[in-house]
Amino acid sequence: MNTVKVRNVVIGEGTPKIIVPIVGKTEEEILAAAASFKEVRYDIVEWRVDWFDEIFNETRTKDVMQKLRDVLGDKPILFTFRTSKEGGEKAIDPEAYVNLNSMAAETGLIDLVDVEAFTGDEYVKRIIENAHKNNVKVVASNHDFHKTPDKDDIVGRLKKMQELGADIPKIAVMPQNKADVLTLLSATREMSEEYADRPIITMSMAGTGLISRLCGEVFGSAATFGAVGKVSAPGQMNAKDLDTILGLIHESI
Repeated sequence: MNTVKVRNVVIGEGTPKIIVPIVGKTEEEILAAAASFKEVRYDIVEWRVDWFDEIFNETRTKDVMQKLRDVLGDKPILFTFRTSKEGGEKAIDPEAYVNLNSMAAETGLIDLVDVEAFTGDEYVKRIIENAHKNNVKVVASNHDFHKTPDKDDIVGRLKKMQELGADIPKIAVMPQNKADVLTLLSATREMSEEYADRPIITMSMAGTGLISRLCGEVFGSAATFGAVGKVSAPGQMNAKDLDTILGLIHESI
């Protein structure tokens, strides 16, 4: 399987990479969150820009992006506008969504963009094409906050993301019971071993699905999300504890 390198982080080899989210509404909250990460070992920062009150002001967004880069130094930044239809804070028109992600990629200040894979193939392809033109990697994502699709459906969605040209397919689903967590893990194993030629990220959300955030190295998920302060999705655990557990698992397999 091919790996994906962003700055000094290689996704798809060794211990799953830890992604920590920033969900601040103001510049002050965003930069304070970034500064607080200095006490924790992590690999990538996800800036959840849909939380930012001024995200539709391009000048302000670029300004905060530059300040965030100054605080984080050489840490990779994943730029994510999570739409309200997939659990995010704001709605956005598809054309504006393309323009926002393309603008971010063109600044040279970020390393990855997240594109919701089922926004529409043409919109998704435009975001991916522009990101790659600017040497930015793409995480294609899909979130189901209501249920866990069956195994073939999960695998099919991940394969679709790969076919669209995303560097890292990602899916997050909500379990209704313990069997749903096993479905997600089984789909992860099948995709990573039989179809994927690049890293994938999968997770089962909420407390029931917590185990899926810890065992990626066994089943084939290349990254996981850990919180420093405020969480960005149900079931995220403290990043410091997450790092300890991932390390223990890595040493034992």
